[in-house]
Amino acid sequence: MSKRPTMEDVYPLSPTQEGMLFHALSDQGGGVYVGQFGFRLAGELDEDAFRRAWQGVVDRHPALRTGFAWEKVDRPLQVVVRHAALPFRSEDWRGMPREEQEARLEAFLRADREEGFDLGKAPLIRLALFRLGDEAYRLVWTHHHMILDGWSLGLVYRDVLALYEACSGGREAALPRPRPYRDYVAWLKGRDLAAAERFWRGALAGFATPTPLGVGRPAEAAPGGRPESGRCALRLPRETTAAVHELARRGRLTPAAVVQGAWALLLSRYSGEEDVVFGSTVSGRPAELEGVEEMVGLFVATIPTRVRVAPDAPVLGWLEALHRRQGEAREHEHAPLVQVQAWSEVARGTPLFESCLSFQNYPVDPAAPTRGRFGVEDVWGLEVDDYPLFVAASPSGEEMVLDCTYHRGRLRAHEAERLLEHLGSVLAAFAGAPERPLREISVLAPGERERLLAQGAAADADFPRDALVHEVIAARAARWPD
Repeated sequence: MSKRPTMEDVYPLSPTQEGMLFHALSDQGGGVYVGQFGFRLAGELDEDAFRRAWQGVVDRHPALRTGFAWEKVDRPLQVVVRHAALPFRSEDWRGMPREEQEARLEAFLRADREEGFDLGKAPLIRLALFRLGDEAYRLVWTHHHMILDGWSLGLVYRDVLALYEACSGGREAALPRPRPYRDYVAWLKGRDLAAAERFWRGALAGFATPTPLGVGRPAEAAPGGRPESGRCALRLPRETTAAVHELARRGRLTPAAVVQGAWALLLSRYSGEEDVVFGSTVSGRPAELEGVEEMVGLFVATIPTRVRVAPDAPVLGWLEALHRRQGEAREHEHAPLVQVQAWSEVARGTPLFESCLSFQNYPVDPAAPTRGRFGVEDVWGLEVDDYPLFVAASPSGEEMVLDCTYHRGRLRAHEAERLLEHLGSVLAAFAGAPERPLREISVLAPGERERLLAQGAAADADFPRDALVHEVIAARAARWPD
């Protein structure tokens, strides 16, 4: 591919980008890996300065001026253009009833997701700003995951704030020049895949069938076509969050390891299997690459996490062992997931896992307020990906937030909500009794056991006491066929 005057740079994709490109091109609806991030802005806002600040960030970071080329080339390439005008939509909704504002926003979000992006044309981000009141706005920031990860979102918004302060004050922002994403892609070329192959073949030996979710519909019963996503969230109490962090300190663990253990146990209980595999997202930012913490692009990677749930193992000792194994896996996190799957014993064409877990502890808060001009409220995010179930845990002040994105064809809303409640219950049980064996950890939420027993007793009362077992089963099946 020859370089044109409008091009600034051309270089290959990272392995993660290549995998995303394949799935994105296979997606008929165009919404896979499209992320929407939004929040309310409360206070005085200079809209023109805000718009110029965002364009300044696009000008500053090559990753935000990147599109992709995959036709008539031997291997897909990413193309950085010298200038990319940021699509910025602004509408004034003042005077509308709140219900109409919310309905319009919901319709916009749905249409925006369905629109997707033309991956060959930069920039793969766009903004929409809706004015709800004199000092109230709703911002929607849509982007394609191939150019940005969660860590980068925070870096970008930090730069937006700095540029906004400068633009609204009529001065230039003194920001250091960031290291380009192409340096990371070049670093990847030097990785030793032979060592990674040895590790992953050993780590996944004997595992041949993906762990079922054990909740909702199985994959074979899900409706065809592009999956529609749902989302729910649960905020853990301060006491539970503090107890989880204390457990991590006691065992010299990360909070992420505690959440991983809780998810492994819950998945084991749901699926009925003691040997489970799920996906874990990692930052993918190598410490030896100078300046990597400030680089904008797609670094995050997904690796398989295999956990054997030993019923008699004490919680804390089991978590410590899990933490050590994950440390070993991090040494080989840059191997492409598609290659890791090929090294496993799972049949080709079958996903290695159905659920993915992420602990989102970013160094910069994307929702950080400006210095006195306006505040940020009601932060949310949504991304459609390939996994039927994606669970994220993130610290939010003194309370940890559990977030679940799921395919509606596999799970219903109440099933996803109950799943998060169970995950919260396991975390609380871990923190409350770290010396207890895993078999004594209950996944039921407070009061759920009593409610289930009461429902069972009420149902039993509907049938004669002398009825035979098969008669009761037949009668219940007739009454509740689902």
